[in-house]
Amino acid sequence: MSANESFATLEGLAAARDYIGQRVTAFGWLQELREATSKDGRPYMDLRISDVGGNLACKIWADHPRVLDQARSLERGEAVKVLADVREYRGSVQLSLLGIRPPEDDEPGYDPDRLFGEGFAAVADLRCRALVFDIETVPAVDLRKVPPTIAQAVSKSAERGDGDEGKVMSLSPMFGKVVSLALGEGECELDGQEVTVLVVPPRGKEDADYPPWIRPMTEAQLLRAFWQLAGLAETVVTYNGRGFDVPFLVMRSLVHGIPASVDLLGKPFALRPHLDLYKALHPGRALGPASLDVVCWALGITSPKGEMDGSMVAPTYAMGDIETIAEYNLGDVRATTAVYQHVRDNLLRYRDDW
Repeated sequence: MSANESFATLEGLAAARDYIGQRVTAFGWLQELREATSKDGRPYMDLRISDVGGNLACKIWADHPRVLDQARSLERGEAVKVLADVREYRGSVQLSLLGIRPPEDDEPGYDPDRLFGEGFAAVADLRCRALVFDIETVPAVDLRKVPPTIAQAVSKSAERGDGDEGKVMSLSPMFGKVVSLALGEGECELDGQEVTVLVVPPRGKEDADYPPWIRPMTEAQLLRAFWQLAGLAETVVTYNGRGFDVPFLVMRSLVHGIPASVDLLGKPFALRPHLDLYKALHPGRALGPASLDVVCWALGITSPKGEMDGSMVAPTYAMGDIETIAEYNLGDVRATTAVYQHVRDNLLRYRDDW
């Protein structure tokens, strides 16, 4: 597929309206791909391609069988180059595709960062169909250096609990930060699951020699990587992620000015794009204790809880030991994956919305 000089090159999908009535080439990644049949029995395909500037609906009609075959060889999340006529349909821009294929790495105009976002190359190999993840957090501020009214708000909140100001800060995205985010593919065999942990090393540990499954980065880089990978996943899987992990990531992203580009909080009992296993197992009031540890015990799954627990994350980080935190975080992802596969096979497969 190539374009001659009369074709425009769509620099960003958000600019597509400027090209209505023209033929363009554009790069994007496949967000959606669905084949269907028209009323007269002819095949067609609905697609949606995305980049950091937006996304566009696309059509491939039956009178382009070669293009339909090209699209059938592609997978969701894959980078593509398209040749298309830009049209307006019911007030929205739509691309009518005349060609589609994966881009060459050195192809002029192709930049993965413009498709997936800055720094994507560092985590591109972590793309998952079912993205299972969990986070660990610690205090991010020194209460002695904040305005008195802010410090007082933390103290009052601590007084309503067990008096632990550090715990209050760790659990609040206003005062805490993400230092570990473990993730893995939920659809793989449990014995073969590779879990990677993105970590924010303590000061002075940025250049330490970490094992391959640990990837050090800044919190901003970690947040950006999460939203990129979440956008490419068919399903994001958590245990109580709606109650803690996702709201924490959303707020920390706002603090850093990073777009929270995937809605993982809408429709609390929806199964996609975010499957919160806690919500799936407790659509109403929880029937007694319902922590991940308890559910693992009830289902005969090895519990992720060992000598370390959540209360020990902040002091462990303060001692400069991010690897122990990463191992703890990794255990939660493996346990969540085991619960996910058990629930998927014995509950979700019988639901119409799965």
